[in-house]
Amino acid sequence: MVGRAAKSNGFTLVETIVSLGVFAIIIVASYQAIILTTRVANAARAQIAAAAVANEQMEVARNLLYGEVGVNGSWPPGRLQATKTVVRDNRTFTVNTTVRSIDDPFDGTIGGSPNDTAPGDYKLVDLRISCSNCKNYTTQRFNTWVGPISLESSSTNGALFIRAFDASGIPLPGADVHVVNSSASPPFTIDDVTNNDGILQLVDVPPGVKTYQITVSKSGYSTDRTYTADGGNPNPTKPHATVSTATLTQASFSIDVVGSMDVASVDTACSAVANAGFKMTGAKLIGTPSVYKYNVDHVTDASGVKNISDVEWDSYSFSSSGATYDVIGTIPLAPIGLNPGANQQLKVVVAPKNSRRLVVAVRDNTTKQPLTDASVRLTGPSSYDQTQVTDRGYLMQTDWVGGSGQADFTNATKYWSQDTFIKTSTAGQLQLVKYSSQHYYTSGNLTSSTFDLGAPTDFNQILWYPQNQPSQVGADSVRMQIATNNDNATWDFVGPDGTAGTYYTVTNPNLWTGHDGNQYLRYKVYLRTANEHYTPTVSDVMFSFTSACVPPGQVSFAGLASGTFTATVTKSGYTTKTQSISVSPSWQLLDISMTPL
Repeated sequence: MVGRAAKSNGFTLVETIVSLGVFAIIIVASYQAIILTTRVANAARAQIAAAAVANEQMEVARNLLYGEVGVNGSWPPGRLQATKTVVRDNRTFTVNTTVRSIDDPFDGTIGGSPNDTAPGDYKLVDLRISCSNCKNYTTQRFNTWVGPISLESSSTNGALFIRAFDASGIPLPGADVHVVNSSASPPFTIDDVTNNDGILQLVDVPPGVKTYQITVSKSGYSTDRTYTADGGNPNPTKPHATVSTATLTQASFSIDVVGSMDVASVDTACSAVANAGFKMTGAKLIGTPSVYKYNVDHVTDASGVKNISDVEWDSYSFSSSGATYDVIGTIPLAPIGLNPGANQQLKVVVAPKNSRRLVVAVRDNTTKQPLTDASVRLTGPSSYDQTQVTDRGYLMQTDWVGGSGQADFTNATKYWSQDTFIKTSTAGQLQLVKYSSQHYYTSGNLTSSTFDLGAPTDFNQILWYPQNQPSQVGADSVRMQIATNNDNATWDFVGPDGTAGTYYTVTNPNLWTGHDGNQYLRYKVYLRTANEHYTPTVSDVMFSFTSACVPPGQVSFAGLASGTFTATVTKSGYTTKTQSISVSPSWQLLDISMTPL
């Protein structure tokens, strides 16, 4: 009985812990309630103090002469400050003041029917009061109207309505508008935002010819503005705005969310190319002729990548820039459209810099899409005549003066080996060696360095120039064999039937399909003559291939002379297109549209 009584009058450990937990919950809840009540009370006190500050500032405005109701340095001008700091209840408030003349429709509006020649009917004083050191405080807005004592009379001023739209033409509220008029007396600056209809109405502002410099922007958006006529832009498409007496001037601006572009510089073998320069040009003009809003030089980094942010929606083209590489195409085919807020990934395909390069883009006239397997023949000065096919990559060697011993094709003037009977000392030529002043050896061969395609590749053709040799050297005086592999070690040279006993000639340039799927390639050139007084000559060796980094619908011709060339483009199912182009700068683009039959 004694044991039972003691047990019933005490607490177990579990009961004690539960009691303490409940007590802690009550304490924490009470504390949070006190904190919340304190925060609400502080926020309410801050709002009350802000209202008191607003009332004081509005009373100041109401007690000014009507002509003095304005902001110093803005329009209408006056004695009020655009920004001031006020301390109340140990809180620091920032007061931003805007004053606008209002054109009330009760007596007509400027530019309306009836036309109000005195549009400044009264003034709106707008206050925005913020507090950076007040917790849980939201910026408050107050306004009041101030009217003139006397009757209105005709004004010598006018009105300027600024409209903001997005890329779809939808009015854009809350856009930031910055207006500067340095020619007015006194000069003034206006910073305000568009209303719910995307309009900022500036009424009763002084007249001036092209004196209103306007910039419209918004956080995260592009910027649109007016421009001064100068040497860089003599004929701006959107000059500074003009305001005339008793006249309404309207100016429209289009802005939208900015996007980005991720650009990779690669070669046709899909290998990244570091530090490649390119120029990116938009289609939007800010002046005529051809003053572009966006026209910027960029350079990729050591990984061959360039991330371009804050890009305005537009259609962008790409061209060569810099002294090291030429742009020979883009994937996808430019111009490349960028929508508001979008991210576009693309490849800029480059090749080593070459004098007077011409890039030809071939597209369907209706769909504007690139055309594959279109044959582009380019003829021009000095009997120039070369043909390339779209969607095929081309690797070329045009010089061998650097000598032998190069395993990998890194120096474009060197090769792997020869049998000593090939002359390479003349720039841009392979010939047989003379063993006397009048006689050539009858045959010789040369093996190239290794061309690395970067990945398993499909091969198309091998071509060399000139294709016409002196008749005295005999038929098939220039022959070729190809070796490919995936180990960069096994070099079995074969001809068009895949055996070592056949050779490629000018009449049979199509590569054996057994080479497809290999990454590495070497060529072997064989020269021979039927008359020891004559030698065949090779100036260019080129082979074509297909890979994921070959620019679609685009071909590139390099090392051109200055002068007029003719491009003839043919494709099955399309009308042949012939177009002349004068080649003079170091890099040019010829865009050809084909019409279906």
